[in-house]
Amino acid sequence: MTASNELSRLIEVTLDDKSIGRAPPDVEHERAVAIYDLIDENLFQPAGTVPGPYRLLLSLADNRLVFNISSDDAEPLVAHILSLTPFRKIVKDYFLVCESYYEAIKTSSPSRIEAIDMGRRGIHNDGSQLLQERLEGKIEIDFDTARRLFTLVCVLHWRG
Repeated sequence: MTASNELSRLIEVTLDDKSIGRAPPDVEHERAVAIYDLIDENLFQPAGTVPGPYRLLLSLADNRLVFNISSDDAEPLVAHILSLTPFRKIVKDYFLVCESYYEAIKTSSPSRIEAIDMGRRGIHNDGSQLLQERLEGKIEIDFDTARRLFTLVCVLHWRG
């Protein structure tokens, strides 16, 4: 990793406990994997802030997604708030397809499972692209970082 990449990245991601409903083990697993993968490899550069690395606290407040960004030494830097309204349909569709996928892996043929999984990935990509667009001018992220963040947005929506 180059020095530039070391300064444009997340080193910690935390989900606000008050924003997270109880989730089944598969959702908790997705959350843990997304956070691990996000920390392992990401591009994250808030506009107009000091060089990183950064810490991120994600939360929900009044149907808005809140990105509280702080420095490596935990000094608050900036908060960006996004309306969740544009994500509502994609997240709903994503949950429906995920339910179908988890049901299919129990009883369906490999080709049926693969077809559902392709649909699931397509919706996930759409949500990731929307997140990247909504953060434009606020936080620079690459597509892989957007994918992992979108997984966390979905986990924040989970209400059990």
